[in-house]
Amino acid sequence: MTLTIRPARPGEEGLVLSFVRELAEYEKLLHEVEADEADMAAALFGPEPRVFCDIAEWDGAPAGFAIWFYTYSTFTGRHGIWLEDLYVRPEQRGRGIGKALMVRLAKRCVDEGLSRFAWWVLNWNEPSRVFYRSIGAVAQSEWTVKRLDGEALRKLAAGG
Repeated sequence: MTLTIRPARPGEEGLVLSFVRELAEYEKLLHEVEADEADMAAALFGPEPRVFCDIAEWDGAPAGFAIWFYTYSTFTGRHGIWLEDLYVRPEQRGRGIGKALMVRLAKRCVDEGLSRFAWWVLNWNEPSRVFYRSIGAVAQSEWTVKRLDGEALRKLAAGG
């Protein structure tokens, strides 16, 4: 049995979207997925991509993915990586695939001199929280996530 991790390729936007939808279903957030294949193709494979995707394959079959992008810390004066999504199909879990995806991104951080590797995890998702603790991740409890979207975003964009 072999594990391969590689960048997503043009033409795989449907695969990436299927992983996104599977993850959203697991997180009970499928109703929030608005993206379609055209959105994925433009974001991942357009002229100047700002988001990236690594695909994990187990014996040549798609098993999981990581979607990530670069961030910047004014405190360190260096970039970092934000992991937007990490997902391994249920039948493929327990084989080290999720950890291998995380290792690949951590290695990218070290190799590129990046200062941070960060992500969110849902409070109720104890299996993922246990996994992240097992690889040394520390919760940043002193920060509260804030977000504007929908009508609140439009209202602020219009001047408040």
